[in-house]
Amino acid sequence: GASSGYLIGVGSYDMTGPAADVTMMGYANLNQITAGIHFRLRARAFIVAESENGARFAFVNLDAGMASQLVTIKVLERLNHRYGDLYNEDNLAISGTHTHAGPGGYLQYALYAAASLGFVPQSFDAIVNAIALSIVQAHNNLKPGSIFINQGDVENAGINRSPSAYLFNPAEERARYPKDVDTQMTLLKFIDEQRGKSIGSFNWFATHGTSMSRDNLLISGDNKGAAARFFEDWFASTQANSSSNSNVSKASGLLEKATGGKECSKTTSQGFKVRKSDGSQFVGAFCQSNVGDVTPNVLGAFCTDSGKPCDFNHSSCHGDTKLCVARGPGYPDEVKSTKIIGERQFQKAADLFASATEELTGKIDFRHVYLNFTDLDVALDGNKIVKPCPAAVGPGFAAGTTDGPGLTGFQQGDLEIAEKWRKIRDLIKKPSQYQEDCQKPKAVLLSTGEMFDPYAWAPTILPIQILRLGKLIILSVPGENSNKLLGCTPVIAKQSLKLSASTEFTTMAGRRLREAVKETLISNGNGEFDNETVIVIAGLTNTYSQYIATFEEYQQQRYEAASTIYGPHTLSTYIQEFKKLAVALVKGDKVAEGPSPPDLSAVQLKLLGGPYGDIPPPGKNFGDMKDDIKSSGPFKKGDKLIASFWSANPRYDLLTEGTFAVVEMLQEKRWIPAYDDDDFSLVFKYNLDNTTFKGLATIEWEVPDDARSGIYRIRHFGSARKTQDSPIIYFTGASSSFTVS
Repeated sequence: GASSGYLIGVGSYDMTGPAADVTMMGYANLNQITAGIHFRLRARAFIVAESENGARFAFVNLDAGMASQLVTIKVLERLNHRYGDLYNEDNLAISGTHTHAGPGGYLQYALYAAASLGFVPQSFDAIVNAIALSIVQAHNNLKPGSIFINQGDVENAGINRSPSAYLFNPAEERARYPKDVDTQMTLLKFIDEQRGKSIGSFNWFATHGTSMSRDNLLISGDNKGAAARFFEDWFASTQANSSSNSNVSKASGLLEKATGGKECSKTTSQGFKVRKSDGSQFVGAFCQSNVGDVTPNVLGAFCTDSGKPCDFNHSSCHGDTKLCVARGPGYPDEVKSTKIIGERQFQKAADLFASATEELTGKIDFRHVYLNFTDLDVALDGNKIVKPCPAAVGPGFAAGTTDGPGLTGFQQGDLEIAEKWRKIRDLIKKPSQYQEDCQKPKAVLLSTGEMFDPYAWAPTILPIQILRLGKLIILSVPGENSNKLLGCTPVIAKQSLKLSASTEFTTMAGRRLREAVKETLISNGNGEFDNETVIVIAGLTNTYSQYIATFEEYQQQRYEAASTIYGPHTLSTYIQEFKKLAVALVKGDKVAEGPSPPDLSAVQLKLLGGPYGDIPPPGKNFGDMKDDIKSSGPFKKGDKLIASFWSANPRYDLLTEGTFAVVEMLQEKRWIPAYDDDDFSLVFKYNLDNTTFKGLATIEWEVPDDARSGIYRIRHFGSARKTQDSPIIYFTGASSSFTVS
């Protein structure tokens, strides 16, 4: 077909952070500390350009709770070394999927750092490195190509978790929408013109990354990461040759004993990966949208004591929020729920991908501005001028959500704060009278925008960004703010912290923003834009600044409203500023960049120590078996096999683009990797043995339905320092082999 004239490229890189000792980012549960990997986290990027020297932008989707200002700053420094200012803050968007099962420690504001024992350089570097390298890969892959767009509804992958707040919106506005969540998925399909084949696909759809609960300790991309893994594997299987090795010999004489631990090199495990990431791989990304009040736990929220539905207005049970917990479709199995919600998104994406026929053509353009949020004047209807407030959270924030209940003594919808908490608050920082008046009806639980000790607790300078790709408009919103809060004060730290992270624009807030931007484009665009213009919100992008509820939802002060940190007019502020940016985009005007955000990397507190050296038990080597597979089989589909190896802390080396766990299959007398730690069926866990206190790697494989019959074994890779100063050694070992029927 005729070329749309775009250059397109995609890339993807492993961003899995420390699989031990680091608090996860999302629920702000201080006991939720990484202890293994369910499947790996990736950064997935696409770049579109009008020509070699024409306009371009890069969009990166991260398997992370959210993007971070400091991450963006450091990524741009790296890209600048390579490409000058070809990629800059104007044309780079970095968006998080909002999984709550990734390592924390990469956000620069104190509120969010509190829950991860401060700043964790290893966690931060893994993310920065993966974003930069995914962009490098996409840049190196730029080729003439075409882009197709398709939209459709995803069934039953999200419900509203604050339906009572949604009902505060005007009845005539609600009557225009069939549901209290947005079910639409918008998908792009990238086709390489020369080869005539698809190289990747990105889609946007709103549902929280909270299928895995606040008690999960395994690194996971949650439902969106799972959907991406299923989509990429599905695409690879449609491309693979149909020749199957069904003649694998089944002679039992080939069973072997465990190998014992042996030393290997830093890169050995990379050769055992099932999926190679050399830049030629198909990239399928599932991006986040206006997910504020959308939960993937679609069965609803129930009281854990009685099994009855929770209180509608407060999501509590006899006044206790801790007892009110949402259920996913695989309840009570969170891994099953993750898989089901992932599959629902994947299946819709595969349908839209297969049926996409509408090609995008037209200009590539972008606008970006930094806003000093609390200095803005916002004109409301009737010309009343208001200002957003300094950042603050209310008591409903401490209550958490049904996805991750918070502190006892708080409920969603609380408009007052108990005397004891008020005293604690005033010890930390008493809010100004201006702040208390400004935030009403929110009671100020923590006035984060007025807290600067040991450094800023919340951002005041926020970026907003518009990307244009023909008739597709992407709005990058810094929504969200996770509740990392209360870990900073010893008094509160004694309570077990169970605050869940909030999520950006609520459903109705997102609808209002999309509509306002669309109207602005149409009325200023001289016929360039019309009702066919597609507007998507890319959530959790570039910085993290908590929720945005509508003015009406704000009145009830449920979790999303209590986390709308800049007060009741937050949404009006965003709409006003996005409209200005849209006008500049349409008219081709430059925009003043605004004040730069601070780089707080120099003042970050780093409280996580170690690891300080690991040695195996006397007479054992790293990689030796502790507990071998219980029998040589035959095992059948659905059976779970477990092997444990003497190992060391996985923080010595993240084995980036490698693997801690492999299932190998015997084929023509050679062992070939069949599954690795990026597979849904294979889990790597790390803990200390409870008698020797030595490191143990436990690898669990649930034989999947697509496993072929034959002979298999389980292999582990790891790394260690025997003392703090000795060099890192790498090791591997394999279990006895077994048969699968």
